Amino acid sequence: LTDETSVTNLYPVTKGIGMLATGLTADARSLVLRARHEAAEFRFKLGYDVPVDYLARRLADMAQVYTQQAYMRPLGVATMLIGIDDEFGPMLYKCDPAGYYVGYKATGAGAKEQEATNFLEKKLKDGKHQNLTADEAVQLAISALQGVLSEDMKATEIEVGLVEAKEETAFRTLIVDEIEAHLTAISERD
Repeated sequence: LTDETSVTNLYPVTKGIGMLATGLTADARSLVLRARHEAAEFRFKLGYDVPVDYLARRLADMAQVYTQQAYMRPLGVATMLIGIDDEFGPMLYKCDPAGYYVGYKATGAGAKEQEATNFLEKKLKDGKHQNLTADEAVQLAISALQGVLSEDMKATEIEVGLVEAKEETAFRTLIVDEIEAHLTAISERD
């Protein structure tokens, strides 16, 4: 009876940065609000959008402070930030509840994180997946999810967030029809 449109793990932080938050939903929402505040404050003070790596470091620093105080509970959420930097191109950062953050080319988060990361490493190691189009990247991510969970997914069971470098870089979530098209392409390819 739950309205599926009200449940999400993908959040826009700025126009060009998106966040995946997995773990406790209340902590995730709190962290998203903090990320939005940090990004807005950065833009107000310096006049340009916050870089993904800077935002990841700020969120990790905040999470680390929560581990030091006896009266504060650590945030029960792992996050991934995606965006496109003007200098460095596409960026993906993962922050854990302990305050550790690191950049990746591809990774997973959540219960089967290590299996997903291993799957992606195998696919990306051969070199033919180095310069993926947006569609190829989405299909690789969905294939990783299906491979790790050992089941075929339905379009309504998957959330996909995407940042594309077009005239105006923007984070968006794919609608069910777009996900269905990717699932069809994967099944036809395999």
